[in-house]
Amino acid sequence: MKTTFKSCLLSGAILFLANAGNAAETTLAIDPVHSTLGFKVRHLFSNVEGHFTKFSGTVRVDPDNPENSSVACTIQTASVDTGVEKRDSHLRTPDFFDAAKFPTMTFKSTKVTKLGPDTADVAGDFTLHGVTKQIVLHVKFLGKGKGMTGGLTTGWEATTAIKRSEYGLTWNKVIEGASVVADDVDIDLQVAADEPPKK
Repeated sequence: MKTTFKSCLLSGAILFLANAGNAAETTLAIDPVHSTLGFKVRHLFSNVEGHFTKFSGTVRVDPDNPENSSVACTIQTASVDTGVEKRDSHLRTPDFFDAAKFPTMTFKSTKVTKLGPDTADVAGDFTLHGVTKQIVLHVKFLGKGKGMTGGLTTGWEATTAIKRSEYGLTWNKVIEGASVVADDVDIDLQVAADEPPKK
C-alpha cells in the first residue's frame, strides 16, 4: 500500500500563482494540519482507505518563469494510518513499507504542464521503498487568499495511481482465487500550502 502522496503534489501552484500578480518568487510550505495525503486500495471485495500523518514540503514559485518553479515533499512512512493499529503495524513491516529501512518516501517535481486556468499535470520523481519512478499528478487549484496568520494561503487537490509491485511491495495472499491486497493504489491529495508568516 502506498501513499499517496502522490505529496505531495502541490506543484500546481507553480502555474496558478503566476496569475496572482506576484512579481517576486514565492515560497509556500505545506500545512500538515489542513492537508491530507490519502490512498485507497482494494482488500478482497472492498476498499481500504488510509493516509499519512507526518510530512513536510515546500513549493518555490517563479511567476515570471513557471517552468523554473519547483516542489519537494517528504512523507514519513511510519506515520501510515488506516484507523486499525494492527493493520498499520503490518504496513510498517518489511511486507510493505519496511519503515525501519525506508523511513521516508519523497516526491520532487520535474515538469509542469498547464491544462486549463485551474488544472495542470505535474510530473515528478516519486521514491518509495528505495525505488524511484516518475509519476504524474493531476492537480486542481481550489483557491487562494489571506490565511489565519495574515499571509497567503492556497488550496489544491491532486490525484494519481500507482502499482505497488513496481516499488517492490509485492506481499499478498490469495483466498479462493481472490487477492487479499490489490496491486493498484489510488492516491488522493488535499493540500493547503501557506506563505510563511512575516517576521
